[in-house]
Amino acid sequence: MLLRLRLLLTSLGGGVLLLLILCLGAQNLNQRASLNLGFGRTSELPTGFLVGIALVVGVITGGSATALLLPRGDQGVNE
Repeated sequence: MLLRLRLLLTSLGGGVLLLLILCLGAQNLNQRASLNLGFGRTSELPTGFLVGIALVVGVITGGSATALLLPRGDQGVNE
């Protein structure tokens, strides 16, 4: 349980740090694009910011999935 919590907090913390660095670095980008979401369009965002958001979401979901799918430590004990 402690390993799962540590892995989950590490992935969330890493994702937040990546998002902070991404927001600081994407302020002066000139090329802007908008995404078509099917039900509407997003505001004009820098292309690097869109790619970075995809990376941050991947880090957070990958770490969370790994933490949730870890086998329990007490499954091998037969009582």
